Amino acid sequence: MQNQDLNSLEPQTENIVENKELSIWEALIPVIALVAMLAYNVFVFGDDALSGSNQFILLLGGAVAAIVGVFNKISYTKMMSEVAENVKSTTGALLILLMVGALSGTWLISGIIPTMIYYGLQILNPTIFLMASVIICAIISIATGSSWTTSATVGIALIGIGNALGIPLGMTAGAILSGAYFGDKMSPLSDTTNLAAAMAGSDLFSHIKYMSLTTIPTILVTLTVFVVLGFTIDTTGSTDTQALLSAISETFQINGWLFLVPVAVVLLILKKAPPLLALLIGTLLGGLFALIFQPEVVMGITEAKELTFRSGYEGVIKAITQSTSIPTESAVLSDLFSSKGMSGMLGTIWLILCAMVFGGIMDGIGALSRISAALLSMAKSTFGLFSSTVASCLALNVTASDQYLAIVVPGKMFSKAYQEKGLAPENLSRTLEDSGTVTSVLIPWNTCGAYHSGVLGVSVADYFFYAIFNWLSPFMTLIFAALRIKIKMLATATVSAR
Repeated sequence: MQNQDLNSLEPQTENIVENKELSIWEALIPVIALVAMLAYNVFVFGDDALSGSNQFILLLGGAVAAIVGVFNKISYTKMMSEVAENVKSTTGALLILLMVGALSGTWLISGIIPTMIYYGLQILNPTIFLMASVIICAIISIATGSSWTTSATVGIALIGIGNALGIPLGMTAGAILSGAYFGDKMSPLSDTTNLAAAMAGSDLFSHIKYMSLTTIPTILVTLTVFVVLGFTIDTTGSTDTQALLSAISETFQINGWLFLVPVAVVLLILKKAPPLLALLIGTLLGGLFALIFQPEVVMGITEAKELTFRSGYEGVIKAITQSTSIPTESAVLSDLFSSKGMSGMLGTIWLILCAMVFGGIMDGIGALSRISAALLSMAKSTFGLFSSTVASCLALNVTASDQYLAIVVPGKMFSKAYQEKGLAPENLSRTLEDSGTVTSVLIPWNTCGAYHSGVLGVSVADYFFYAIFNWLSPFMTLIFAALRIKIKMLATATVSAR
């Protein structure tokens, strides 16, 4: 999802801890305990569960896993070492989250996001908005190779436009993520696309070509659903567009030059600049453009009577680090034109860290490899092998809370089984992407789910159903396997697939 430059950890070199003494039932104890505790916690706290209680439940789940480890003579030092490696692997993601918070602050006060919304309201009407969002995000994600970058830039603007048009946030977020993950999967610049091919031993472009067999039908179904939703969506009661446009233009100076900043960020990423650097430059340019184009907005933040170096500096830094709200005459826009800055990302960072504790201990006691091995042992046929791979990827996205492990562990565990059945490596690499890469965003405590939910400001529960491409992909790969559609065999295979 992120570009490789974001991660200090090379996923290809991750060590998979094996513990042959651990039974499958012992490996499942922490998972069962975690699911039960999370279910009850969500029942009690509802939408507020991610405010901190779910984070603590993840730590309790880690404690249960640690107890299982102690009974299996796994040292505390070993478990903490794996936790440390897990946390280390999220360094890039955590920094990206902070920088996205900073960028959203300066892009708000500079008028960049309001300008995008202003023009977007005139171009995109509710009928075509969801379909257009899928296509726009797919193009950006293919070009950048990163669904994370797509959400942090055009995704934020589309959320604002959709909200102003009266479209439910969950629908808009689902369309954004469907397009972003389609592009991420199909882009040769994507780290997960490269990783899946490497784990299976497949050529990158052969992998992408073979993956298109399931990916294109899935995105076509997704687009069809969003087209139907566009014609049937009820936007009754949404604020009049002209009133919104007037409120935006009265609050911000709308100027086409503001588009130079997002264009510069996208160009930097296309030129393979580290995304962190691109987002930092985008943040600083946003602050500079705020001083040039929106001096009254900056003064309003600091309540200064005139724009000086001190008041300008104070306003920009506040927007970067703290909650900022720009009042307008429209109640819809007053809610929309607010940013929590870097501070608004701390809850998501907290969630990721707690998830990494659980995943690290599960890996340290050998539970992750044991669960994958159990699933592999159930694969008695070609369809069974595909099904076990999908189940393993989904299980690791839930338990390890990390998309890379959901690709690496099954990739290493299942590669020999695919060879023995005479199946080309593209079958494995495609299945890893169809089930490991895209479903990570559907798990609230997974790094991807936490990231996109935090950036877009929409809970996973709200967008889950509408992230059609993401949950449909593993079903599509299973349908192809069950019907034996385009199952590629090894050229020199002597073993027939059963």
